[in-house]
Amino acid sequence: MHAAESDPIGRKAGQYARATVLRLRMRTLMGLGILAVCTAFLGRVNGLHAPLFLASEVALLASMFAISRYILPVVERRDRGAMAEEQVGALLDGLPHEKWRVVHDVSLGRGNVDHIVIGPPGVFTIETKSHPGPIRASRVHGAMLSQAQAQGRAIAWVTGVQAESLIVFSRAWVDRPGARRKGVRILPARMLVGFLEKRPTTLTQGDIERTHRSLATAVRQQRQRGRTPAERWALIR
Repeated sequence: MHAAESDPIGRKAGQYARATVLRLRMRTLMGLGILAVCTAFLGRVNGLHAPLFLASEVALLASMFAISRYILPVVERRDRGAMAEEQVGALLDGLPHEKWRVVHDVSLGRGNVDHIVIGPPGVFTIETKSHPGPIRASRVHGAMLSQAQAQGRAIAWVTGVQAESLIVFSRAWVDRPGARRKGVRILPARMLVGFLEKRPTTLTQGDIERTHRSLATAVRQQRQRGRTPAERWALIR
């Protein structure tokens, strides 16, 4: 049995990122489709040499250029990010269920935490990055460090247990794996599970279960606050 099977929150690794990619693709296709239909309609009604039809053709070509230049690169980056989260999630799901609890794609109202691991060595938040290597630990961007620090503080506040923040690069070579920058540990994905399993024990199994329940309760409450009044009323009924 894998660790993810114990997750009462019921989200998969990369679920939010994958949904974002799908939304961007659908909106892009719908926008192009609407422009194409409007252009064809104008050509049929006004003729192929009408100024309005020619203007709509120019707009369609300009939109296609803008999409290829600006939107498609964003979609590709989001897609790589989703794949990175799925890859790291699969590694974490291999941790033994009897000792570890793994929760993916957690939102507490202030951003999204890719993965949270609760086990004998403590609580860890993991921010996954898909940047290609090589990565110098000493030059990891300050915004990445701030994001990871904020995630650790949020989870520590919810669970009452100090959380260690990790940044994990899914496909990059890291020059100093395990190095810390401003309290944030930096690792390549290939070393993540080994790093976790070799850490000294700080939590009992009872501590692990209590921390996991606290986290699950906080996530459920956040979801409840995020529902519309109609959805909340349906749950009550």
